[in-house]
Amino acid sequence: MGRRRSSAAIAWAVLAWLAFPASASAHGIVGKADLPIPAWLFSWTAVVVLIVSFVALSTLWTTPRLQGARARRLFAVRPRFELIGNAIGLGLFVLVVYSGLAGAQVPSANFCVPFIYVIFWVGLPVASVLFGDVFQIFNPWRSAARLLGLVTRRGGGARWKYPSRLGVWPAVAVLIGFGWLELVYVPADRERPSTLGWLSIGYFVVMVLGILAFGVEDWEAGADGFSVYFNLLSRLAALTWRDGVAYLRAPLSGLAKLEPRPGTVGLICAIIGTTTFDGASNGAYWRDVEPSLDSMWQSLGFGQTPAGELAYSVGLAFFIVLIAAIYHVGVRGMHGVSSRYGTAELTRTFAHTLAPIGFAYVFAHYFSYLIWQSQEIGYLVSDPLGNGANLFGTAGAQIDYGIVSFAAIWYVQVATLVAGHVGGLALAHDRALVLYSDVDEATRSQYWMLAVMVAFTSFGLWLLSAVGT
Repeated sequence: MGRRRSSAAIAWAVLAWLAFPASASAHGIVGKADLPIPAWLFSWTAVVVLIVSFVALSTLWTTPRLQGARARRLFAVRPRFELIGNAIGLGLFVLVVYSGLAGAQVPSANFCVPFIYVIFWVGLPVASVLFGDVFQIFNPWRSAARLLGLVTRRGGGARWKYPSRLGVWPAVAVLIGFGWLELVYVPADRERPSTLGWLSIGYFVVMVLGILAFGVEDWEAGADGFSVYFNLLSRLAALTWRDGVAYLRAPLSGLAKLEPRPGTVGLICAIIGTTTFDGASNGAYWRDVEPSLDSMWQSLGFGQTPAGELAYSVGLAFFIVLIAAIYHVGVRGMHGVSSRYGTAELTRTFAHTLAPIGFAYVFAHYFSYLIWQSQEIGYLVSDPLGNGANLFGTAGAQIDYGIVSFAAIWYVQVATLVAGHVGGLALAHDRALVLYSDVDEATRSQYWMLAVMVAFTSFGLWLLSAVGT
């Protein structure tokens, strides 16, 4: 009888979320993407796919497959190729900084701006999911520290031990800080090449000093926000690298072996929440709320610019907290199904299941931005300073906005969101099979995670439909 009441409660929760995408379709997806079929149908279909996937997993996936998956050796990479990657990473960093400081202070004419915001911030996450953790090869501060000869491969030059209680919280602060720079800081300043140049130098210095003090592996795994971020996403990949050797593994199995540390949940919630706010801040709802927040801060004595930044800061913090709250609702639901494990342990144990959703949000939100704006590098590499040079003969090239249609963009966005959430379901189901000896109990524990995934899918589709309306 208790099982029936639990199932009924989850069913009602799912039905409530099923109703949500239908209302989202009224916000102009069709007008924006010119879809050949109604947008609401996509929304319903996406949620149905999640439910069907859950049923299939609970029926066909009865033993853990990801937790103990083994990797197969593919090939070894010679040390000189790693050295070449180190040199390329350092060279690009020098070019980014030099163009930012010495080039034209026009974002669209300076190599620094699109490289940081497009190639580094959006392109590298995609590359990490496709090819594994490639950033460790091109990481300029790691290469610089090693060039100094003060840090060995094993981090033997470290003076202090990295505090384990910090976990990845410093990395969380870095990612939120970069999100604040991109989304909150005054547009004229955050896109000024010299601002990005000096910030790049500052971050470089802090990272090199941190590596020298605590060792390359420990510092990068906890305090370097970008290394932690790219490594997390690389765990989705089928390709992984260890000691110069490439291995093939089951997709998602790298996440199943992720060891949760202090701040891991906050890291993933920050990734999803920052991207969510980026989408929401371009929609009609934020345009209705933001003026009231502005007025509130101005009434407290803040000027127009800081009041606007504070309003956006509140929005950014709100969405990060909202994502964390939705996840914790699912965790508490799991605990209610079986009290064998405490909520704190469940929170840590299932944190990795949010990583595919984090990437799905990032890729879906930035896909068109990456496809279009990455083309700027093609002509800026010939004129990185914006002074009229034409080093490689490509300075006259232009962005081709017809390279992909709006409808195709929407298809990719929806497919990515659904795939990410199905991946999250698969990870959660696999981990439940490890924790609970009884398959039925493991399946029941995941009713709440299904509700969480449906909520995130609906929320993601709403964001896609709300932007530009």
